[in-house]
Amino acid sequence: MEISLRQYAQLAAVTIVVVGCWLVLHPFVPAIMFAAVACGASWPLYLRLRAWMRGRASLAALSMTLLLVVLVIGPSTLLAFSLAGNATALIDAVRDTLDHGPIMPPDWLKNVPLVGTWLDGYWHRLAASREELVALLKSLIDPARALLVGAAKAVGQSVLQLSLAAFVSFFFYRDGEAIVGAIRNVLRRLAGGLGEELLGTIANTVTGVVNGIFGTALAQALVAVIGFLIAGVPAAFVLGTATFILSMVPIGPPLIWGGAAVWLVQQDAIGWAVFMVAWGVLVISSIDNFVKPYLISRSSSLPILLIVFGVFGGIIAFGFIGVFIGPPVLAVGLTLVQFWAARAPAAGGS
Repeated sequence: MEISLRQYAQLAAVTIVVVGCWLVLHPFVPAIMFAAVACGASWPLYLRLRAWMRGRASLAALSMTLLLVVLVIGPSTLLAFSLAGNATALIDAVRDTLDHGPIMPPDWLKNVPLVGTWLDGYWHRLAASREELVALLKSLIDPARALLVGAAKAVGQSVLQLSLAAFVSFFFYRDGEAIVGAIRNVLRRLAGGLGEELLGTIANTVTGVVNGIFGTALAQALVAVIGFLIAGVPAAFVLGTATFILSMVPIGPPLIWGGAAVWLVQQDAIGWAVFMVAWGVLVISSIDNFVKPYLISRSSSLPILLIVFGVFGGIIAFGFIGVFIGPPVLAVGLTLVQFWAARAPAAGGS
């Protein structure tokens, strides 16, 4: 009886400690996960930099952290604020447009072969029922503004998480080998001889997903921003952010540069609209066919459905920073399931 009570007391003490640790660390989980993904994917670069700096781990870790801020965290923060600000301006512009009368179709629309006359007539019929349309749209403005307020709060939280992630990344770089060693010992106790193989599989999966998905998305976003700036499309950085996110979704980028081309046509900039379409087809969308296979050539790719779930589920769970967390987490989960499934028959047979 005494032994049983002692065991219950020990179990209760361990439970209290675990729950307490979780409550303390829970607010920082997104930042820790982001730092782990970023450091794991860029670890080979850190090793080269540390060797070039003659083994100065702290200096190399600081340099990698600053590089992470400049290339990822800083632009993500600026683009997130820009997205929130431009969305507010967009709602104000819609309200002003509704107050100034219906939007009439451009003169060139009726000259479009086959469907031009029908589209022009349909547009005029919509404009004729302006009162109903305006009432409907105005009823949606206040909910949209409330949604933007919530989005602004999420952006602020994500900026805080990104800043904290930069701080955590320094220690992950500097003490990464000791941390990996501790994780390796834990996995060795839990999984025996498979612990080392499991850790290597997870590391390769994270690196492959980050390089393949986010490398391609970043490349498409950069060339998209260049195209938008050349063509004079407003809010180029916001559209670049949308391109970055939608690059992980099938036929996502054409929705952005195609919309920009439509806007240019409405501004009677037909030449720039043609340029935008050509830039989108030949440069932005073609990157997915050349860059992604190169980046993931030495690692397994993640099914597109899990990428979509990872992107939007990560945003819902962690805010803007979840874009970088969701797909790698699902990739690791899928890899662990495949790892277990491949070894389950052998374990059962033994």
